Amino acid sequence: MIRTLVVDDDFRVAAIHAARLGRVDGFECVGEVYTAAAAREAIDRLAPELLLLDVHLPDEDGISLLRSLQAAGSQVDCIIITAARDLATVRSAMSSGAVYYLVKPFSFDQLRIQLEAYRRWRDELASSARGDQATVDSLYNLRRAVVQPPAGPTPRLQPTMQKVFDAVRSSPKPVGAADIAEKLGVSRPTAQRYLGALERKGLIDLDLAYGTTGRPINSYTAKPGAL
Repeated sequence: MIRTLVVDDDFRVAAIHAARLGRVDGFECVGEVYTAAAAREAIDRLAPELLLLDVHLPDEDGISLLRSLQAAGSQVDCIIITAARDLATVRSAMSSGAVYYLVKPFSFDQLRIQLEAYRRWRDELASSARGDQATVDSLYNLRRAVVQPPAGPTPRLQPTMQKVFDAVRSSPKPVGAADIAEKLGVSRPTAQRYLGALERKGLIDLDLAYGTTGRPINSYTAKPGAL
């Protein structure tokens, strides 16, 4: 199991990342922390092999944290997970040793694909003490690999879940639990429960929209071609 530490300034977002991580074979979430200082302490105490690291932390920039870890000789790898889209930040992350960069909001499938690519890259690296140019090229390609999710049988949905899915699919914009509850005449917790189930089934994507408070608002969109 690849021991992974989630570092995000928002505990709710960190919990979402940790839950998704637990659904990917070969990965174990060993902790969730919300500051750079807490990340350093957790790295020393828990010895993770991978960080899911946000850029915007309250006490230090995430990329600065990554650079200091690299300078100290830390062997921990890092996938940046952030809402920062400017190419200067992307370049800084790459030059600081991040193995990948995921822009929020991203779907579970996007995270799974990159985690699986990272796992294959680690496995190949561990099995190759020395290599020719073809081996080196293979290692670089594995780290960047994009894996198409396997096609599966069409899932059968129970009636209320189907109604929730249809409401998401027919909406011209991302919708949340409150929108679904009002549209279908169900309670908000019920709508949220079905939305969560549909997201776990891979039929809809969770988007984290950031409002004026800076806190994420969960909204959902149907995946193209789902059902």
